[in-house]
Amino acid sequence: MKTINMKDWIRSVIESKQRIAVPILTHSGIEMIGANVVNAVTDGAIHYEAMKILSDTYASAASTVIMDLTVEAEAFGATVAFSENEAPTVVGRLLLDRQSIEELEIPKLTQGRIPEYLKANKLAVENLAKPVLSGCIGPFSLAGRLFGMSEIMMEMYIDPEATRLLLQKCTSFILSYCKDFKEIGTQGVIIAEPAAGLLSNDACQDFSSVYVKQVVDEIQDDRFSVILHNCGNSGHCTEAMLNVGAAGYHFGNVINILDAIAACPPDVLVMGNLDPVSIFKMASATEVYNATTMLLEKTAPYPNFVLSSGCDIPPHIPFDNIEAFYNALKNYNLKNN
Repeated sequence: MKTINMKDWIRSVIESKQRIAVPILTHSGIEMIGANVVNAVTDGAIHYEAMKILSDTYASAASTVIMDLTVEAEAFGATVAFSENEAPTVVGRLLLDRQSIEELEIPKLTQGRIPEYLKANKLAVENLAKPVLSGCIGPFSLAGRLFGMSEIMMEMYIDPEATRLLLQKCTSFILSYCKDFKEIGTQGVIIAEPAAGLLSNDACQDFSSVYVKQVVDEIQDDRFSVILHNCGNSGHCTEAMLNVGAAGYHFGNVINILDAIAACPPDVLVMGNLDPVSIFKMASATEVYNATTMLLEKTAPYPNFVLSSGCDIPPHIPFDNIEAFYNALKNYNLKNN
């Protein structure tokens, strides 16, 4: 794929009268090629084929990789459980105390399944005719998977220095990973930081945004954009999210999307926020169509809005619902442009 100036691409999205959609939809692609989740999260070629069939079939404005929040933790040494039909999960705790944090080594990008994810990104860049958005976990969410989520919430106050040391190690690894995405030629990365939604705005700033901003400052430029995803934010930590200076923000279904858009600068993309479960998986096709149309209509005053799911869409959603989502987008654009 030819080099894309992402600042120009984002500007063209905002200036266009046509709405675009970028749902986090990779699981449906896995099913379309007859594979299962384990196949795709362990084999970069299968992962890419799932991205390709989605790119060829649906009118997403960009291609996204699987939102797998275990890859980076596994590279550090965490134990991961796999299932044919569900996303992988981290099992137990890798780190137990300050000493284990101090002894923790930052892994190389040859560890675990990292090479397979880099392979999927590379194949996508080489073969897909639209922007490719890589994906990785955010530093606080990664720290929670290594230390335990409840435990890291307490450790922030019991031993903030040890917590910051762990966060810096996580950030160093994430930055290295993102640099490889950029070197491969992807056009950006969605940094998934859902655990930061558990924090107050001040704590989100101190234990997440400060570290995400290091990544943004280092890698974001005209050709590579960072999109920060936080589906746990109900509006209470939007200010901290915005402090990272990302080119785009991806919000979950728990937030009032109009409040989120109003809080964001008009020159950044604001993405979201249809419920992946209650809408995409559980609703009828008619209900999906109506919910999508309603979201498009209420966000109409904001040209920087990008239609998306509120998080990654789970496996085994009805394909009629995907069609309904894109038909609503198509009909909205025909009606309003």
